[in-house]
Amino acid sequence: MLPACLLALSLSASSGDAPAVTPVASVDLERYAGRWYEIARFPNRFQRSCAGEVVATYERRDDGRIRVVNRCARADGSINEAEGVARPVEGAANARLKVRFAPGWLGFLPFVWADYWVLGLADDYRWALVGTPDRKYLWILSRTPQLSEADWNAAVAKARENGFDAGRLERTRQKGG
Repeated sequence: MLPACLLALSLSASSGDAPAVTPVASVDLERYAGRWYEIARFPNRFQRSCAGEVVATYERRDDGRIRVVNRCARADGSINEAEGVARPVEGAANARLKVRFAPGWLGFLPFVWADYWVLGLADDYRWALVGTPDRKYLWILSRTPQLSEADWNAAVAKARENGFDAGRLERTRQKGG
């Protein structure tokens, strides 16, 4: 009995080391809609071919969901584009969404939907920090291709508050940058 108790204590102690990943209190999807420039991201397999100029566009749909279009330039100058859909998670005040880039007919499968949590957001919606609760993915987004140093520092601080290793962030090349 004692070893099981010790195991339980050690598991709870180790899981308590990192703060909880906490989304913002709420997101106004009308204000969030539009074009966002990727300023930095954690490296990931699905953006491996993106050499820069990464842009995401969000557009409200009549059914309450959001059309998502991600674009980037490849090293050869060609454009890579992926279209998906996002849906708000009930009871999360639009701060937690599920996003899918798989074909629509696969939408009934839970595993094709990925977490998209808004973890930081400027009051005027000029920058956003988006990540996943497992801390595998993180993005810093901006309404402009460049982000001020103060806004960069605010986004990075918010990432650290949520237990992300901000040292893993890789800056994204944008035109004029």
